Amino acid sequence: MGTKRADAVAAYLFLLPFLALLTIFFLYASARAVYFSFTDYDLFRPPNWVGLRNYVDLFNDALFLSALRNSILFAIIVTAVQTFLALVMAAVLNQRVRGIGFFRAAFYMPSITSSVVITLIFLWMFQRRGLINYLGETVQRSVPIVLAFAAIVVALQVAQVAWERRRRLPAAWTDPALLVVSLLVAGGATWLLVTTGVLSAREVPPVDFIWLQTRDTIPSGAPFWLAVPIPLAAIMIQNVFTTIPTFMLMYLAALQDVPKSLYEAAAIDGANATAQFFRITIPSVAPVTFLVLTLSMIGTLQMFDQVAIFGDAAPLRSVVTLAYFVYNRMFPGAQTPEVGFAAAGAMFLAVLTLVVVLLQRRLVRSEGY
Repeated sequence: MGTKRADAVAAYLFLLPFLALLTIFFLYASARAVYFSFTDYDLFRPPNWVGLRNYVDLFNDALFLSALRNSILFAIIVTAVQTFLALVMAAVLNQRVRGIGFFRAAFYMPSITSSVVITLIFLWMFQRRGLINYLGETVQRSVPIVLAFAAIVVALQVAQVAWERRRRLPAAWTDPALLVVSLLVAGGATWLLVTTGVLSAREVPPVDFIWLQTRDTIPSGAPFWLAVPIPLAAIMIQNVFTTIPTFMLMYLAALQDVPKSLYEAAAIDGANATAQFFRITIPSVAPVTFLVLTLSMIGTLQMFDQVAIFGDAAPLRSVVTLAYFVYNRMFPGAQTPEVGFAAAGAMFLAVLTLVVVLLQRRLVRSEGY
């Protein structure tokens, strides 16, 4: 008995620093935030109890409604896109080919790179004369060359398949070996046409799409709750790029446990790669999908850092999220802090996150949950 008591005391002593930090910086801070949300407090005067007025004022605040719209659209769109793309990338990187370790490490790099650095890079890329618009201009200029290349590939592939079938040899229209030959020959022929001046890029005006300094939405003229501001769409693209690798790693670990015999049996039954992906891969990783959806939904609803770094590069209402709205009211620069109002916004965000996760748990069923 004495030994068990001594072990328990030793365990609590090791846990004491963590419990102290948890009590001070989470439990105590959360309790004070709940209390402040019912008061009119500005850090300089004693809190004045106002009941539910702060929560009522939230839904009368235009910036809060924009933040709520942006956060919900951001969470839904980004979660759906990055979950699907993470699974696709994991399925591709789950193949046993030479050098796959290098590609896995390369695809994971954006996830461990500084979020601030990546955001600043994307901020430069989304300028009116940035990389994104330059690539769009380059694609438009190269349309004749691309079309010529595609036409040559199709013609060569059709000719090769027809020749093989005339020789009574089995050949599919997408036969990999014949396709490689078609691509190589088409590449050489296109290069020759461009070099000799027979084919050239067309002249197009510079792409001048405004990504940041605009209040326009996608789609244009859509209802308020369905309109995605273009600057917010830019942040979505950047967030998907930086978050996919983490979820890809989770899916990759799950795919390692999927028996290869399932894919072999499906291939024998005539299932192609697409059918195997939807019929075997997706059902096999359902528990991980639930985890990915939960983590993604929580992270996107509380997205803050990218909006803060974008700063004045975009109109506030076009990019503000609930987390940034709370920060903006808590630290408004030269103005008086609205601590009570900000605390009410924080409590609303916490409840919204909890409700969304509970709804997701009820709607998205998986084994073990």
